[in-house]
Amino acid sequence: MPLEHDDKAIATRVIHGGQRHEPVTGAVMQPVFQTSTYAQSWPAKHTGYEYSRTQNPTREALERCMASLERGVKACAFGSGLAATAAVMQILPPGAKVVCGDDVYGGTYRQFTKVFAQRGYTFSFVDLTSEDVASLIPEDTDMVWLESPTNPLLKVADIAKVAQRAREVGALLAVDNTFATPYFQQPITLGADLVVHSITKYINGHSDVVGGMVVCATEELGERVAFIQNAVGGVNGPWDAFLTLRGLKTLAVRMERHQANARKIVQWLSEHPEVERIHYPMLESDPYHAVASKQMSGFGGMISFVLSGDLARAEKFVASTRLFTLAESLGGVESLLELPATMTHASVPADQRADLGIVDGLVRLSVGIEDADDLIADLQQAIDASRNAQG
Repeated sequence: MPLEHDDKAIATRVIHGGQRHEPVTGAVMQPVFQTSTYAQSWPAKHTGYEYSRTQNPTREALERCMASLERGVKACAFGSGLAATAAVMQILPPGAKVVCGDDVYGGTYRQFTKVFAQRGYTFSFVDLTSEDVASLIPEDTDMVWLESPTNPLLKVADIAKVAQRAREVGALLAVDNTFATPYFQQPITLGADLVVHSITKYINGHSDVVGGMVVCATEELGERVAFIQNAVGGVNGPWDAFLTLRGLKTLAVRMERHQANARKIVQWLSEHPEVERIHYPMLESDPYHAVASKQMSGFGGMISFVLSGDLARAEKFVASTRLFTLAESLGGVESLLELPATMTHASVPADQRADLGIVDGLVRLSVGIEDADDLIADLQQAIDASRNAQG
């Protein structure tokens, strides 16, 4: 059954998608149902709510909205992005074979290699941006896991092309859409079966919640993920769901400002003599520009670049900013920066990082919604401050 307001533009759906006024009081904003259990009129006869691990009205409002935004059928909210990732892995059969993009969030890589690989799953990490996708996804594949854009190198795979190959071999395609958000990209419309988010990031947008989301393209997949959500129990709490839903209502205006600021900073970085390389797919010179332009309507605030010099200089640079905060995570209204090699991707082996291009000087920016000129001035003074720190 279609969700309410599903025929509206996404800027409308972030506010109204899947939403209903609370029926008892008419409250416009979904209330926080801070309860663990619900009264029953007779044994096993209830209003549709029996226990908040299984059903919670606040969490369901967020799930309905995310399903609407991603053009899915059902969404399930979890306590973190990694809990959402684990739930997707748990719908697979024992000994599942998973093909994963070679550039993924370090926590995803750790979960796959240190948790599920120890339980009989097989993972192959390949470059899914390659032209020869068919040779990378063999016949016995159970699932393809794809980040696009990737973290931290912002590589962009052709989702429709990967989805076609996944269908040919009978594999599910799961796409981590955290960086793009549904505002700029909807993988289900391109053929994905599942879309995963760390809603900690842009979806919430205010750095005050940790959460995850899985959006499913079919009822059957939705039922399988919902079973894991209830049986394993890593659910999103009602307060976190409320805060995320409140943040989500400004997604459209936030993403436009993130993007505008990022583009201004990218232009400045591209002219800076001490910047060796920029990863930003909306640059015409970027190798992923063509495919990004085809499947995305915009890009948001993520930029990665390589600062000239060694690790000591990069560390001094990220420690010298005054507006950009040195911190993990991304997607908040405030600007953040980090060094993937020693922070978010430290769990990836050093030789693999080197092969991918996650060099010591690689800096990842999450550009916030502050004044762009102030952010540029902050980056410049940090570059100046780091100049004498080289080893």
